[in-house]
Amino acid sequence: MPAIKKNPMRTIDLKGGVSLYRCVFACSFVALGLGGCMVGPNYVRPKADVPTDYKENKDWKVAQPSADAVKGKWWQIYQDAQLNALEEKVDVSNQSLKAAEEQFVQARAAVRISRSYYYPTVTADPVIARERFSQNRPLGVIGSTQTFNDFQVPGIDATYELDVWGRVRRTVEQSRSNAQASAADLASFGLSLHAELALDYFQLRGLDAQKQLLDSTVVAYEKALELTQTRFNGGLASAVDVAQAQTQLETARAQSIDVEVQRAAFEHAIAVLTGQPPSTFAIAAIPLETPPPPIPAGLPSDLLERRPDISSAERRMQAANAQIGITRAAYYPTITLTGQGGFESISAGTLFQGPSGLWAVGGSALETLFDAGRRRAMSDQAKSAYGQSVDNYRQSVLTAFQEVEDNLASLRILESEARTEDVAVGAAKHSVELSITRYKGGVTNYLEVTTAQSAALIDEVTAVTILTRRMTASVLLIKAIGGGWDASQIPHV
Repeated sequence: MPAIKKNPMRTIDLKGGVSLYRCVFACSFVALGLGGCMVGPNYVRPKADVPTDYKENKDWKVAQPSADAVKGKWWQIYQDAQLNALEEKVDVSNQSLKAAEEQFVQARAAVRISRSYYYPTVTADPVIARERFSQNRPLGVIGSTQTFNDFQVPGIDATYELDVWGRVRRTVEQSRSNAQASAADLASFGLSLHAELALDYFQLRGLDAQKQLLDSTVVAYEKALELTQTRFNGGLASAVDVAQAQTQLETARAQSIDVEVQRAAFEHAIAVLTGQPPSTFAIAAIPLETPPPPIPAGLPSDLLERRPDISSAERRMQAANAQIGITRAAYYPTITLTGQGGFESISAGTLFQGPSGLWAVGGSALETLFDAGRRRAMSDQAKSAYGQSVDNYRQSVLTAFQEVEDNLASLRILESEARTEDVAVGAAKHSVELSITRYKGGVTNYLEVTTAQSAALIDEVTAVTILTRRMTASVLLIKAIGGGWDASQIPHV
């Protein structure tokens, strides 16, 4: 069997005859053996007070069938084709949402940056130079010159910090948690945009219903004015009656015009939410008539996993916890391995020959002996930041339960109010009919008619307002329970 020639670059001829492979293996073994140590506390999610059921959820069964659950495209439960089309444009065209997506991409890239420190940094610095020493250089021979070539290829340097105390792993953990928090922020922002669009849309349709009501009222008041004018011409009514009818008509016209101002503002807001210039956007008037569908709120214990803002706060707790480990690692020495290898020669012809090989390996341990309390202060700062994140998380949980309870109460109370208001509207219309009949019969003056008509208009506008509030409360409830999102949608970065 022929003898295997040894490359001089691959053997370190030390006194003990230890090869470079053995040295590298020994260093790697030490690195792996110590790499299992991570200083700092391991993350455990703090507890938060979670009620067994919602106070305002008395009318719902504990277990809701999955068919009734709010899905990802939750706006489809309203069965409104125009709303569906507008909501679809948000994910595609909303500029603020695109900016939030770019922020998540940045956070995900930060994870890759942190993970890069798992590996050594390798640089190459090839040199091709022709040099001349000074005749007057120190320790040189005065009057002698020397000019020579210097070729160095490939000139590789490697530096690797051993993650003995877990600083790199804690940094990766922190970056990953921040990226997941950014993903949850993106979901929360998207949910807010979709909810804002639905809120603006239903309020716009509520104004369309008010506009329709006021326009029909204007028509009725015009007929009443004609009747009063005819009676005045026949000597059966006074000029005061005509003036009252005229005032009531013009007031209703002014109210109808004023609705257009509010509607235009909502239309412009919807245009911007869907990424369109308001000048090129319009929505046809469609009066709001249908009450909201039932919204299952689910169980309070599920809310922590269904709210993206709560998941974001929880991920930031883990990032703050990892920072404690990073600051504690600063108390221990930083151990770094370095290596260098390549070929160097004054002649290109002998550059890659064995005697031209060069190498160097080494290590260092850097320990801070005095820093005037800087590391202790940074550790205290990290602990306090973690405590702050815990407080923020628990406050987010409390706020989430409040929002669910608020909108459950709104839906329940407004539904009862709507039934009562419908009775009031019916009674007011009957009162108007009786007053007009009495006026035509000469039993009463026109003041009774105007009073009855004004009361009826107020009741009808109130009924429309209640219906609009019920729709917006249902949207806010869907937003409060997470809009069909859950923590499993957070990407594993």
